[in-house]
Amino acid sequence: MLLDPTKYQELLSKISSSQAFDLTGKVALITGGSRGIGLAVAKLFSEFGAEVIVSSRNQETLDEVAESIRSTGGKAHAMACHIGNAEAVSELMANIKQQFGRLDILVNNAATNPYFGHILDTNETAIRKTVEVNIEGYFQMSQLAGQLMREMGGGCIINTASINGMRPGPMQGIYSITKAAIISMTQSFAKECAPENIRVNAVLPGLTETKFASALTQNETMLKRTLPLIPMHRVAQPEEIAPAFLFLASDAASYITGISLPVDGGILT
Repeated sequence: MLLDPTKYQELLSKISSSQAFDLTGKVALITGGSRGIGLAVAKLFSEFGAEVIVSSRNQETLDEVAESIRSTGGKAHAMACHIGNAEAVSELMANIKQQFGRLDILVNNAATNPYFGHILDTNETAIRKTVEVNIEGYFQMSQLAGQLMREMGGGCIINTASINGMRPGPMQGIYSITKAAIISMTQSFAKECAPENIRVNAVLPGLTETKFASALTQNETMLKRTLPLIPMHRVAQPEEIAPAFLFLASDAASYITGISLPVDGGILT
């Protein structure tokens, strides 16, 4: 089906006037939104007009984040949720539906990586926890958000995967496996949800300066091994990853679904 000529002209007009990235009127949920990449995404979405809901496990920290966004003129709300807990995820989505009546954008960003070591020595607790959050949590969030988006005529889901999903990181076996699953999950949801006007994509960050990645960025030995593999020879900042999410959430990506977009300084090249 061809794009309606009127809509095409509107899209060209938005791009030419830098309005293609305008998220005004959109409600966006960002999990893992209290720090790192999630926080950078929440702030950027807010700057482009979205009403953001930041979520993570700590309500007090979330309240501070939401207040900091509001203090700069943005719209932000804080809703704590442990995405590894199915009941908590269901409650979060029910609250969003009741309070906002809609959800336009879901950013699945909360993740866990409790084990760093040889894959043969991975303990059962670490396996279970990583799978519960990184796979089951992402799936349930996407499913419930998608159901709400289907009711309102469409939406956008963006998953934070990792370059580890394409090229497993050393001593990060179970984490890399779950990130590969997220890439496959992105494609599956994208294919089945496209007729519902729901786009589903993934961003694959490279090594980024966050508390989550501090086991690597603060480890001088690991950093010396990793930096030569990155063509740009440096670690990314969260603010350098966030624009990829803005692009995929915006009208500029209206014909893009099912992709995994690396933002990695060239390490996968």
